[in-house]
Amino acid sequence: MSLRKASILKLGSAAFEMGLQVLRGELERDAEGQLQINQRNLAEWLRDFEGQEIVLIAASLADEREPVVRTCRTCGRDYVEHECPYCRTSRLRLRGQ
Repeated sequence: MSLRKASILKLGSAAFEMGLQVLRGELERDAEGQLQINQRNLAEWLRDFEGQEIVLIAASLADEREPVVRTCRTCGRDYVEHECPYCRTSRLRLRGQ
């Protein structure tokens, strides 16, 4: 599935604001064959979570495919994010948030 870069970065920012561990950068392999992001060894970073059930999300910012346009079943507007931004704003407003 193709998402807009802004949506992916918003997801990363939300995770960071929740106090979750977030890494952003180019995924590379070092001379020893270890995967790293911004010179940070990925295996060492994941070692903090060893023995725990985790959710790992990876999204490419280099994906140039056109995002999928969806039509909201509630308001009928077209959107490209994971949920209709108009209805989300309305839900939050009605909940007093």
